Amino acid sequence: MAGLRTARRILAGGALAAAAGWALRGIPAELGVRPLSSGPDRVGRMRRSPQFRGGTFFNPMPEPTSLMTTPPAGLLAEMARNKEQRHPAGTIPLRLPPSAPPPADGVRAVWYGHASTLVEIEGKRVLFDPVWSNRVSPSQLAGPKRHHPLPVDLGELPQVDAIAISHDHYDHLDMATVRSLTRTQKAPFLVPLGIGAHLERWGVPLYRIIELDWDEEAEVAGLRFVATAARHFSGRAFTRNDTLWGSWVVAGATKRVFYAGDSGYFQGYRGIGAAHGPFDLTLMPIGAYSPAWPDIHMNPEEAVNAHLDLGGSLLLPVHWATFTLALHPWAEPVDRLWREAKARDVKIVVPRPGEGVDVSAAQAVDGWWETMA
Repeated sequence: MAGLRTARRILAGGALAAAAGWALRGIPAELGVRPLSSGPDRVGRMRRSPQFRGGTFFNPMPEPTSLMTTPPAGLLAEMARNKEQRHPAGTIPLRLPPSAPPPADGVRAVWYGHASTLVEIEGKRVLFDPVWSNRVSPSQLAGPKRHHPLPVDLGELPQVDAIAISHDHYDHLDMATVRSLTRTQKAPFLVPLGIGAHLERWGVPLYRIIELDWDEEAEVAGLRFVATAARHFSGRAFTRNDTLWGSWVVAGATKRVFYAGDSGYFQGYRGIGAAHGPFDLTLMPIGAYSPAWPDIHMNPEEAVNAHLDLGGSLLLPVHWATFTLALHPWAEPVDRLWREAKARDVKIVVPRPGEGVDVSAAQAVDGWWETMA
């Protein structure tokens, strides 16, 4: 019996080691590539960008941008305590996405969790920052883990007309998801400068990659896509800012949507609103903020400020609920957003993951996160 138990332990250990080796072997591909070592056309466009200097991209806003300040006193102690508050108190309720065709002359949105959102505008479908992996990390053995399942399998998504990426961080650009969408969808990927190098390595055909600098635009499926500014940074490994980050304007004949990606607040939102707004819908990040990195992620009150600067009509919060990426309590971002929206008479909608939102008749906020058991 002792020999049998030993054999079982050896087999189990071998299986675990094999699984770990299989997971780790994909890390080099997950890291992507250095865009400056890719094709001359891409490198030339990067070097000519007003946002590129000294071999990397930078934030050209008048406001100085620090990626991280000195950690506040007591940070380590705070990380060790109140861990349970950084997770949902119960099961996050899901909804099945709508099966009806997209509105031909309106705007409908489906938030799948974190930043992944499908926006249907004037009959066309745009998928923003799709991430279907269980962890946002170069390895599925470690890193922030999903708090809720996806409301729909990736292969069950309807055919989309465009896939728009804001930047190359793991919670916004996921290799496994990109590879799956390359097989199951026909839509082009719209990305900021440099990110096309990652996509090419992961098997996306060059003809399906549209790389844009800030203020450049492209027309896809009758929609006008404009790459606009964001106050953030990039990098999938130890090298930072070798690809550009950004936000997206999507404009139809009469309807307009703005997706902020990841960004700290900056005065440039007023210029984006003046040039491309007003917007029927804004998708604004409200989570993963911290006093240690105040310049690169907005807090909920700043998200409301940006929404108003943009001339937004309806605000749908993203970048919360799905992954724990900061030390604030899990529900704090949406609590603060709801309070600020009521104080400033801003119209918001807070769907459950998978729930459809018709912008012309958005459902009232019901505080569903407060009643989870």
